[in-house]
Amino acid sequence: MGVIKNIINSYRFKGLEYIKKDSELERKVEILKQLNKDFPNDKKIKNDLYASKAGLNGENEIIRCLKNSNVGMYVLHDITLKSGDTTAQIDYVVITPAKCYLIECKNLKGNITIDSNGQFIRKYELNGVIKEESIESPLSQAERHREILLKTRDSKSLLSRLFFDEKAFEDYHKTLVVLTNNSAILNKENTPQKCKDLVIRLDELINYIKRDLDNTDLIDQDYKKAMKDYAYRFIKKDNPIKLNYKKIYSPKCPLCDGYLIKRKKYSDFYGCSNYPKCKYIKR
Repeated sequence: MGVIKNIINSYRFKGLEYIKKDSELERKVEILKQLNKDFPNDKKIKNDLYASKAGLNGENEIIRCLKNSNVGMYVLHDITLKSGDTTAQIDYVVITPAKCYLIECKNLKGNITIDSNGQFIRKYELNGVIKEESIESPLSQAERHREILLKTRDSKSLLSRLFFDEKAFEDYHKTLVVLTNNSAILNKENTPQKCKDLVIRLDELINYIKRDLDNTDLIDQDYKKAMKDYAYRFIKKDNPIKLNYKKIYSPKCPLCDGYLIKRKKYSDFYGCSNYPKCKYIKR
């Protein structure tokens, strides 16, 4: 049995193909950094920049971990799928011969408990005070992503028959919540088994993927082209939502529906985004 496994391992490709690297969160952070300089006293900008940077740092930790895995896979960062009026923003799609992982990344501080009902409860310290709060289940969020992915399938293609037959879809696609803050404590003592298997810490991710690979008899080289083709199908289906963060976060113009932009002429001032129609100025 060990000899067979070694033969299979010898045929596995080891490289990670990172075919979509950019993300909307990364764009948001860069814009918020500039807005924080332009409006240094705005608490909402400052707080959202802090939270967005934490989220982006968590996502960056995942790709660093995957790059060191020595496992052949195709990886896509920040894929947005749309079905009717519903959308699914998937932090990472990781395609291997064994599974296609739809990863929801959470960079949470404090102690995370998943209770017997699958509810996520976070306990953390803020300014010397212990706080406890229920948070939206990231696992439910990830499951919705998989449901939307299923709805977007093209049942006529050969690739869809391989990957999108409903039974095959259930077997091949796995939602996974990865907690990237390794200083956080994850308590799954009373968690239902289904939830327990789908919520892991970052330091468990590679062994989790390798365990799924060990449980399949597929030889990667035989499926590499199909995996690549499948990865590029996600690129074609990607429907990113580009938000105007300057309009969302900048102070509103008091004279019209525009927003203030920091400008410079002799000295710094704030002008309306609707200039020259609106000539409001704040110094």
